[in-house]
Amino acid sequence: MKRFIKHITIFSFLALIAGEIVVRLTHAMSDIPQRTIDNYGIQKYIPNQDGYWKGGDHKWLINEMGWPGELPERFDDLILVIGDSYIENFMNPNECHQSVYLKEQIPDHNFMEAARSGVSLIEAMEIHKQLDSLQPKHTLIYVNDFDFFESIVEVKPMSDITQMSLTNNEIVYGKMKAPVSKKILYNWKLLYYFYNRFPINLSFGKEKPKKIENEKSDSSELQSKDEVFKLIDHIAANYNLEGKSLVFHPNSNQLIIEKCMAAGFDTIILDSSNDKDWTFDYDSHWTCYGHKKVAEQVSKALKDNILLN
Repeated sequence: MKRFIKHITIFSFLALIAGEIVVRLTHAMSDIPQRTIDNYGIQKYIPNQDGYWKGGDHKWLINEMGWPGELPERFDDLILVIGDSYIENFMNPNECHQSVYLKEQIPDHNFMEAARSGVSLIEAMEIHKQLDSLQPKHTLIYVNDFDFFESIVEVKPMSDITQMSLTNNEIVYGKMKAPVSKKILYNWKLLYYFYNRFPINLSFGKEKPKKIENEKSDSSELQSKDEVFKLIDHIAANYNLEGKSLVFHPNSNQLIIEKCMAAGFDTIILDSSNDKDWTFDYDSHWTCYGHKKVAEQVSKALKDNILLN
């Protein structure tokens, strides 16, 4: 019996090692960069990391400032690009990032991205405050309806992202959930593989739910309208809106757009009508083609209406 248990133990150990090697060599799971929280309360990535996206077709990188993608060669005539997982864009190669496509369209300006999965609108405004020392000429903040809802504690409380408490009139900075457990999960590739294949109820492993890109909003009805409008009023009263454009995803709620325009934001409204190739078949995020089309619309709006002002 002891011999049998010994053999089973050795076999299991060797199977775990073999499984780990196979998962790593085939890139069956994406590498996940490690996060940190800086002195400003901003949750970003530990600088100078890189890794493979699922399948191993391309690598992502975290630059020396702790944001995904490559930094511009120069910071003069800078335009900031701030957003969530759509701008973080780990699922596409670096050459498919907004900053790259925008640079192609407007070569006399430089572009820098500051993005992280889960960034809310209020967190985007806080990120801009941190980067204001770079003296950007303009800032693009990519948003959809969820970024407004998830900015408000009373509407959608989420402890791992920065939000605004309308009741207490204060910013509530996000905290990292179970960082040690996540580090173990993400670095033990075989365990992470089985966790994704057979998910169990571990809250630390859950990421922000995917956003439904093509889900249309009813402009006559807006979820938590009063709270969303109070949030926009708070932002207008407490942040400098000059030189900032909100880039609204396709099908964003018209009432939110109109309220932001009235508050003083420049707005750019994306249109993906009759063009399903913007997004992946299995995911609502933009493909390389989608990112290129987004950049074409954004750059046109910048050149026609904003940079000339």
